[in-house]
Amino acid sequence: MDNEYFEKVSNWWSELHYSSLQKRGLAIIAALVVLISALFVIRGSSQEVVAAPAALEITDIAQQTLMVDVAGAVINPGVYSLPLNSRVVEAIKAAGGLKKGADTSDINQARILKDGEQIYVYPAAIALSRSAGAPVRKNGPIMINRATAKDFESLDGIGPVLASRIVAYRKINGPFTAVEDLLKVQGIGQSKFAQFKEKLRV
Repeated sequence: MDNEYFEKVSNWWSELHYSSLQKRGLAIIAALVVLISALFVIRGSSQEVVAAPAALEITDIAQQTLMVDVAGAVINPGVYSLPLNSRVVEAIKAAGGLKKGADTSDINQARILKDGEQIYVYPAAIALSRSAGAPVRKNGPIMINRATAKDFESLDGIGPVLASRIVAYRKINGPFTAVEDLLKVQGIGQSKFAQFKEKLRV
């Protein structure tokens, strides 16, 4: 069968009314067409193979997580792994939810979490003492990520307005990573910060 086909093609080629040069050109054109067609087929196959890793990368990104420490008035305090872009409310849910009477007034539950941060929920006893205007503890360092506005007011040079501004900044931007972060709060300069720096802890 193959011999008959080859013989027919040979007869057809020899009967063409073209010169040897023209036949050679026709053969080159035919070879180029075949080559280009083969390249398109190979290129299409390679694109399909390349598309698979891209899908894997998207899956890997979707599976990335962050770690947060949830403490205070929650059912199960501890360190939890959550998906990227989770919010504070999801961290509280992961810790079993709030205990009865827990105070979340200084927590922005809609804020997106940062890896390694701590969410501290004040327990009911502290919430009641703050609302009743209990005396502010002035002994010992002030933990800036847990301090209330009243706690900040106990510092030299900090009044009610500036204390509220510190709490609002923390609520919007998340926990402070260093005591020097207080310099980012409007109204606190280097000289004022130097007055109470030694009384602060993260």
